[in-house]
Amino acid sequence: MELVGDRAEAEVTASTGRSAITRFANSNIHQNVAEDHLGVRLRLVADGRLAGSSTNRTDADGLSRLVETTFAAAALRPRDERWPGTASPAAAPPVEHWDPPTARAPAEGRAEVVKAFVDAGSGLSAAGYCSSNGYEVYFANSGGQRVGGRATSATVDGIHRALPDSDGSGWQSTLGLGALDGARAGAEAAAKARAGIDALELLPGRYEVVLEPACVADLLDFVVGYGFSAKAHAERRSFVRLGEPQFDPAISIADDATDPRSPSLAFDAEGTPRRRLDLVLAGVPTGLLHDRRSAAQAGAQSTGHGIAGGESYGPAPSTLVLAPGASSASELIAGVERGLLVSEFWYTRILDPKTQVVTGLTRNGVGLIEGGEVTRAVRNLRFTQSYAEALAPGNVVAVGSDARLRGGDAIVPSLHLASWHFTGGARG
Repeated sequence: MELVGDRAEAEVTASTGRSAITRFANSNIHQNVAEDHLGVRLRLVADGRLAGSSTNRTDADGLSRLVETTFAAAALRPRDERWPGTASPAAAPPVEHWDPPTARAPAEGRAEVVKAFVDAGSGLSAAGYCSSNGYEVYFANSGGQRVGGRATSATVDGIHRALPDSDGSGWQSTLGLGALDGARAGAEAAAKARAGIDALELLPGRYEVVLEPACVADLLDFVVGYGFSAKAHAERRSFVRLGEPQFDPAISIADDATDPRSPSLAFDAEGTPRRRLDLVLAGVPTGLLHDRRSAAQAGAQSTGHGIAGGESYGPAPSTLVLAPGASSASELIAGVERGLLVSEFWYTRILDPKTQVVTGLTRNGVGLIEGGEVTRAVRNLRFTQSYAEALAPGNVVAVGSDARLRGGDAIVPSLHLASWHFTGGARG
């Protein structure tokens, strides 16, 4: 084609798999959905102009149409002066995050997990979902890079409700559906729901907190997503100062798609292999997430964190890992004289990326800790808190030993923090 000129570069990603979910409400399954997907994504640079598009038509006509429309789109774009070129050939780490029965699990397997969850809360009303996913991805570019991988994952996540309005949550995420313990997750949710009847209305203020893993996953998502992106750092939108002790020495954070608990692929959307990347070591930021574009601008190497659309958004984490401590969850609670045990955050929104101030709500289980014991439930609260400040030197009292996978992108334990700023009730 005339547009090609002397050279065109291209990346092709082909993916296939199945995503399935079983939803339940009022303690009954009301929906089973499974989707088989097969698709191809093409990104190319022709005459210095970048464009990308995708299709689920994988016959010859569909693929020809994909190429034609992508070239046509490129012709309408301005030259991309910061195009870093395609990834060079390099082998991805030999990880295998794959459980064959989960990849194409029937609805009956998810229904068994749901039944166990529901049965664990006799007399309560349960709602939530159980999902099972499996996908394979293959990548090739015009520079000779060829990589492929596959992964599975499964999650049960739900609540039990005790009338009139006390909800408690329980969840598990694993690589295999067979490893989900619906009864254990359901029992956790039921215990919180029963404990939440006649909850206390607590005054706003600063409280010591024990944050359970679901809260910690949310915390890391903001801290790393907004702070450790090399694009955000170069544009001075990040709070991170490399080499300075910005976090408590108890905090070490890595991004590690090779962790055996991770459902991530061992390469990114640009075909760059992923390996463990230390972001914070003993409280000191040591690294940033790079894709090929941010690395080229910084004179660095991509860390394997490119994503589709990264030319606009920049690099993103794959699987965040917070190093666990030595304290059990019960020991974390025992270390609090007066504070709060928080199960989940909800509707969290960042107010200022530079200070990491986030606002949000608690939900599905908040307990008042007095004298090292949870004495009664507390009504949901709104908070406005700098996540970076919460992890600052002197503010992390202890790190739990209960690290587990949350969703598909974080492996985190509970945290005992010295202070958390609650600014009002859930209605205010």
